[in-house]
Amino acid sequence: MLLMSGLVAILEDDAGRIAAMRASLAKVLPGTEALFFEDARKMIAWLGEHQGEAVLISLDHDLPLRNDAGLMRDFGTGREVADYLASVLPTCPVIIHSSNDHGASGMFFALRDAGWPCGRVYPCDDQVWISDAWAEQVRRYVRDGWMNPAG
Repeated sequence: MLLMSGLVAILEDDAGRIAAMRASLAKVLPGTEALFFEDARKMIAWLGEHQGEAVLISLDHDLPLRNDAGLMRDFGTGREVADYLASVLPTCPVIIHSSNDHGASGMFFALRDAGWPCGRVYPCDDQVWISDAWAEQVRRYVRDGWMNPAG
């Protein structure tokens, strides 16, 4: 088991996915802290201050529109975060985890073209993909030397 230190920043709004990602990270990257954002602009603001602390970033594309006290609130999209990241120097690997094929492809290519180590996983089978494909992409980043164990 590899012990990692650092932060994993994840753009995700689904409570079930968040719980499954926390569980997978506890197994695959014990010692890391996961920060979850459901609002693209809040994640971008956090990255502007703390990007160097992140050992991994994972991005969903589609985020909610919610009615808060009679006002519609738009939480943005993962593409906004990908475009922000494409404008700064790469610091860690990124996983795109979205079933929105068009949106996820655009995010992937924007990040890849900007030099970010980037992978894509496809949500399927409820949340099984998180412990399978998503966790395997994290392990691949460790094996390939993009993420170094603490110590």
